[in-house]
Amino acid sequence: MLSRSLVRVLALVATLAVAACSPGSSAAPSGSAGASSRTPLVVGLGYIPSVQFAPFYLAEKNGWYRDAGLEVTFQNKIDPDLVTLVGQGSVDLGLSDGTSVIPAVSQGIPIRYIATVYGSFPSVVVAKASSGIRTAADLKGRKLGTPGRYGSSWIMLQALLKSVNLTTDDLQIVEYPDFGQAAALQQGQIDAATGFANNEPVQLAQAGIKVTVLRVDDVIPLQGPGLIAGKSTLDTKPDAVRAFVAVTLRAMDAIAANPDAGLDAAIATVPELGQNRDTQKAILQATIETWQSPRGTRFGALDAAGWESSITFMTDLKLVPKPVTVDDVIDGRFLPAR
Repeated sequence: MLSRSLVRVLALVATLAVAACSPGSSAAPSGSAGASSRTPLVVGLGYIPSVQFAPFYLAEKNGWYRDAGLEVTFQNKIDPDLVTLVGQGSVDLGLSDGTSVIPAVSQGIPIRYIATVYGSFPSVVVAKASSGIRTAADLKGRKLGTPGRYGSSWIMLQALLKSVNLTTDDLQIVEYPDFGQAAALQQGQIDAATGFANNEPVQLAQAGIKVTVLRVDDVIPLQGPGLIAGKSTLDTKPDAVRAFVAVTLRAMDAIAANPDAGLDAAIATVPELGQNRDTQKAILQATIETWQSPRGTRFGALDAAGWESSITFMTDLKLVPKPVTVDDVIDGRFLPAR
């Protein structure tokens, strides 16, 4: 079964020749002086404004993008739409999951993954510690909640189960299209749930519930969200792209060293996040941990071997309709020398 994200990508491939209108931004560029001399970049962050986007907010708030000669406008889009808009050139750069990039490139969408943001794959399975679930093998026969049979969480679940010779048919799958699986887990309606390392486990822990987290990185190095760019942008604005990547990685380093700086920038950009500062700080701390690669590489580094494994695994799942290579998907030319 093709994921819903892939189905949407396939349906939109034919629109690549059509220029899309640029929708309104969710964060205005910093400053106005000298704007005409700066290179404009439209950057899609995906989903909704969140503390997980703190590096972008910090770099914007501190004027680092401006100082690098950039006029940055942020937008928030769901992943499948963002992949297509970046391919069209309507959005210059975006934050997208590696498991979305591979099938998109396979279908001819002209994008490249240029810098890793999440060094560890963020999709996880979470269960209450009291459930007795300790490993993927313990999921057999259990009731597991997930938003649907699509996307990165579904791919992650299949990888976990395959590692112990199980399939999703060995579980009772309960779908929560409204993303209510964490609440269902908390209420005891299900035994486990898919989620993200920097979200559901944190929320449950904040509620005083001890949890077990199963991570796919222990099985296969699937590629998490990172910066993508359209080939047209890479061809026409290479220096701007290189500057944006360098500044964003600088902001990640700064937040890893001082999380409060990132939290303050996120709250300044999205004031409602300040309503529960302690929870947001916990989410940001979990996000910083997910930026770290289990292979010990620096922020931004591209793991070619990991991409090869991801392509092979997704091909086995019949999620890659046409053959694709690592060189077709990633481009390390825009990473700074670090």
